[in-house]
Amino acid sequence: MNRLEEEYEKIYPKIYAFFYAKTGNQATAQDLCQDTFYEACKNITSFNSHSTLSTWIFSIAINLLKKYYRKNKYQQSLMQKLALIPETEIHSLEGLTEINEDTKILLHHISKLDDVAREIVLLRIYGELSFLEIGALIGKSENYARVTFHRLKLKIQKLMEVTL
Repeated sequence: MNRLEEEYEKIYPKIYAFFYAKTGNQATAQDLCQDTFYEACKNITSFNSHSTLSTWIFSIAINLLKKYYRKNKYQQSLMQKLALIPETEIHSLEGLTEINEDTKILLHHISKLDDVAREIVLLRIYGELSFLEIGALIGKSENYARVTFHRLKLKIQKLMEVTL
């Protein structure tokens, strides 16, 4: 048994308890545990022994938990935005269909962007993160994130006008 497998046996219950306490959901805690150890195995070569292996694994767990919260924030944000749509538009089937079609078209255009561009747009629109936060997440400057988002927004608006 290698060192990572030994650490897995020792730390799995602690990681699981950490995720369960944070999410309150057994299935989510188990999924996040699996993701944590998958990432640890995949990136074991990046472990530099500046900390203990368990500390390194916990840092992976914390990052995955942050990613999980951001993902949920996107979903909650989208639901909140849909809740803000005037009820008169929602009560009519046509209004709801238009909203769904517009959203589908928008998501279609976003999906066609390259990975970094798509990440910037999604983090800004659905994650509601600042350009400073986006820059830090993608490893670029705040200004890069701001300018790139602005250019992408204009590009998507033009595409939306053509499509609609």
